Amino acid sequence: MKNQRFKAVAMATVLSAGALIGSAAHADKTLDSILKVGQAKTSAALKSQQRIDKLADETADLLQDFKTVNKQIDGLRVYNSQLERQIANQLEVINELETSIENVTVIERQIQPLILRMLDALEQFVALDMPFHMDERNDRLEMLRANQERADISVAEKFRQVLEAYKIEAEYGRKIDTYKDTLDVGGQEREVNVLRVGRIALMYQTTDTELSGAWDQRQRAWVELAPGQFRSAILVGLRMAKKQATPDIMRLPILAPEAAQ
Repeated sequence: MKNQRFKAVAMATVLSAGALIGSAAHADKTLDSILKVGQAKTSAALKSQQRIDKLADETADLLQDFKTVNKQIDGLRVYNSQLERQIANQLEVINELETSIENVTVIERQIQPLILRMLDALEQFVALDMPFHMDERNDRLEMLRANQERADISVAEKFRQVLEAYKIEAEYGRKIDTYKDTLDVGGQEREVNVLRVGRIALMYQTTDTELSGAWDQRQRAWVELAPGQFRSAILVGLRMAKKQATPDIMRLPILAPEAAQ
């Protein structure tokens, strides 16, 4: 009887051990499945985070590009506004130029007679002035007259040339100079040194310094000076004109001014 009970207990123990072994094996399989599912979720979460990070970087880049483009747009707006003002000013200038072009013909018709009147006045002035550098001055007047007939010279250039001639004549009155010339002295042609002090005095002295003379504007003729009179003064003046002596006060034969008639 005891043997049978022992066998039953042993059998029950074996069955219980087998059940425990089977349960452990099943638990291992379940744990592996759970771990695999967890790993899959972790991997999926990692990939999702990577996609999120990539989208975040792309969004940040796009935002930076957006800000940059906005700044460029603002700059272009300012630039376009400035260009619009410049274009408006240029249109005004164009309108003024068009008006000027329309008036060119009228202006030319008015300027050409003025140039001719200025030339007439200049010729008269030279003819009545002291007779210095006459060849040079007359040649200039002839050139200006000839240029009035030339079609290849604009009216503006003709006017400028006449103004330049007036300027040269004005400069004569502010300078002292000397040059050689040939004059009738005592009935003979003599080579002389001419001294001009502005338009105040015009004198000559023969190259041997023996004879001197001065221009008399009232008589419109050369007048011989007494021997030795003003000889030293004229010599000093000639040296000053040649820049061989420092400027100084000179005692020269100057006519008193006449009262206007």
